Amino acid sequence: MKISELSERALIRHIAQLLPRHDKNIVVGAGEDDCAVLDIGCDDFLLVTTDMLHRKTDFPQQMSGWQIGWMSVAVNLSDIASKGARPLGILMAMGLPPDTELDFLEDIIKGMDACTRKFNTHILGGDTDSHDELTMTGTALGSIKKKHLVQRNGAKTGDMVCVTGNLGTAGAAIMFLDKGISVEAKILKALFEPVPRINEGIALAGTSAISSMMDISDGLALSLHDIGKASSLGFKIYEDRLPVLPEVTDLLEGDELLQAVVYTGGDFELLFTVSPDKLGIVTSACPLTVIGEVINEGIFIQRAKGIEELKSKGYEHFGKK
Repeated sequence: MKISELSERALIRHIAQLLPRHDKNIVVGAGEDDCAVLDIGCDDFLLVTTDMLHRKTDFPQQMSGWQIGWMSVAVNLSDIASKGARPLGILMAMGLPPDTELDFLEDIIKGMDACTRKFNTHILGGDTDSHDELTMTGTALGSIKKKHLVQRNGAKTGDMVCVTGNLGTAGAAIMFLDKGISVEAKILKALFEPVPRINEGIALAGTSAISSMMDISDGLALSLHDIGKASSLGFKIYEDRLPVLPEVTDLLEGDELLQAVVYTGGDFELLFTVSPDKLGIVTSACPLTVIGEVINEGIFIQRAKGIEELKSKGYEHFGKK
């Protein structure tokens, strides 16, 4: 079997099965959540996550060096945000083609620094190497009070399904870039300079009212399937409740709009569940939109033309997109 015959999620599960947990201090291990969680013997858990980005698959040619640096940090901080944690720092390994201009590399470093400063953290170090394609591999460290940790597996039947921010903005940008159609700067910025929801994640976890949470950078549908699998439950969401910017609905409609909002990915928002009786507490923590509810099984979307199954697809390496 070739790895291209597996989805990225299936490949991760296969790898995780080959890495049995031997240490009782590993609270959340390989492939189980957005971050690994370690008990380091104090009031806080230590969180660790890593992401690899490549020029050909992750950085459109229209992106500046500064934006590449920003995104390389943001993608890791988004995982830290999904656990409601505070970032401690970033390590960045860079594979650099030998003909890379020094000015371009300096712009990448400035973008990395800007993103860490925005969220009160730092670049702690890393590594550089010669590579035939620009490759950025970030590792983020975070910490959270043990009582506030939120995982994927806590959703309960009857919980409300919520998201931060707007959906489909980055997806719309991806779709128009693929078609070679220009799009306004506000929409491109959502894709090129995504904002990890660190502050919102900390605020939400601090309420102790969230039952499950993860980020949706790979797409809403795929993330719902991830939480559904972890919690052994299902979801019903409503198309007319999905928060979408007017600038996006002016460009897309129908199935094309649904593709951008639900399946394409690129939005660094948080998806979380909360009991209805605690919704008021959570609403006071940060702006949110209720988009559906947790059900016993199956993952569905209510559209004007009826209920449809929400397929497990989104942005993944390997397999068929």
